[in-house]
Amino acid sequence: MLGWQIGLARALGAVLFSVIIGLIMALLFRGEEKERAKGLLMPEGEESSRTLRQTVLYFLVLVLVLIFASWSKPAEQAGFWHAVYSAKWYLVIALLLALSVILKAWFKREELSAWVNSTWDFSIKILPLLFGGVLVAGFLMGRPGVDTGIIPARYVALVVGGNSLLANFTASIVGAFMYFATLTEVPVVQGLIGSGMGQGPALALLLAGPALSLPSMLVINSVLGFKKTFAYVSLVVIMATLTGMVFGTIVG
Repeated sequence: MLGWQIGLARALGAVLFSVIIGLIMALLFRGEEKERAKGLLMPEGEESSRTLRQTVLYFLVLVLVLIFASWSKPAEQAGFWHAVYSAKWYLVIALLLALSVILKAWFKREELSAWVNSTWDFSIKILPLLFGGVLVAGFLMGRPGVDTGIIPARYVALVVGGNSLLANFTASIVGAFMYFATLTEVPVVQGLIGSGMGQGPALALLLAGPALSLPSMLVINSVLGFKKTFAYVSLVVIMATLTGMVFGTIVG
């Protein structure tokens, strides 16, 4: 939908976000955390039937299935990327066979049953939201590259076009305060890109959107308090803005 570059940048950015923001929050509030840790009693964890290496291999196979199954056709009709595209379904089948062996050997029947039930529950919740997001994005922005939506493309290009600091900051603020249900941000951003949104602001919106929303801010504030909530929101907006600017500069 959005291209592998922005998908890879979002995946890496989300991981770096969690690490960097977590470290900064721990540094800012280290005194409070020390006081809180003194009164905590940690329960004994259940021993896993799998080793760390087995768990890592299991998740690696799952990630590779997603990567190769969604591998898009490259512009060039030759080379390594096209070879991967030509063989992607063979790779997916091989990975699924490996996954079935892993599940049979390393997982209990109760775990597999819980996995299937969770997958079904998430599908029921997510798919209607995804289709709704596509429908709303189509009405507001029209088809990508065609100015047929309710919102004129020139307005989108004026506010979040290019790769300026203001464009990335605006996209981060909008993403932070808007509520994006899971996966609905993808068709929305695709419509915005088709209307003139820059790649940098698009990534900023994709990073800030799932991390925050106005309802989540209210919940976080009720749990952590205003000071920590303000620090967290500020860090998300700043990191999304800077990451968007760097990405926009790299991809041009």
